[in-house]
Amino acid sequence: MEILNTISENLQKGKSNAVKELVREALDKGISAEDILEGGLIGGMDVIGTKFMKNEIYVPEVMLAARAMTAGMEVLRPVLAGAGVQPRGRVVIGTVKGDLHDIGKNLVKMMMEGKGIQVIDLGTDVPAERFISAAMEHEARIIACSALLTTTMPEMKKVVELLKEKGLRDKFTVMIGGAPVTDAYRESIGADIYTPDAGSAAEAAAKVFAD
Repeated sequence: MEILNTISENLQKGKSNAVKELVREALDKGISAEDILEGGLIGGMDVIGTKFMKNEIYVPEVMLAARAMTAGMEVLRPVLAGAGVQPRGRVVIGTVKGDLHDIGKNLVKMMMEGKGIQVIDLGTDVPAERFISAAMEHEARIIACSALLTTTMPEMKKVVELLKEKGLRDKFTVMIGGAPVTDAYRESIGADIYTPDAGSAAEAAAKVFAD
């Protein structure tokens, strides 16, 4: 549908007001909220995610597109809720205890939301126990831990160990990421997924919910 393509294109350009108006227009034309979400908003963010992974665009463009996505969702969210449309899944995300860096985490959150995933953001300086209690409270499937300091990375290991202690290890997928983090480190602590950037983190999360 032409209007869905127009929503996608305006979202990619970061035009928040235009996206909001176009979403209203699409609803007025009788297009379902789910189709607008999938074909317009998520479709646009998918393009942004791919371009970001290929280094064709950078953080400022992603931020603008995410803002436009949020503007469109303001209009859509009550309609989706009324129609009983559920998010693809839930993720609890945060920067680990002792670490106050949040730019990477925020990018991952935006990219995941761009895939129709509900993200519960715990902020920064999050202890292992808090990740787990929040994941249980919100019935999340994924716990996503970010770290930018090598000194705070052991907190990621604590999350995995605490899940084992509580007999909950099989209940959650543990994702880790951040500048000093590697796949070898993921393997050494027994986490499930490592991704090098926000775009691939969103792809990996979407894959978990698709299984």
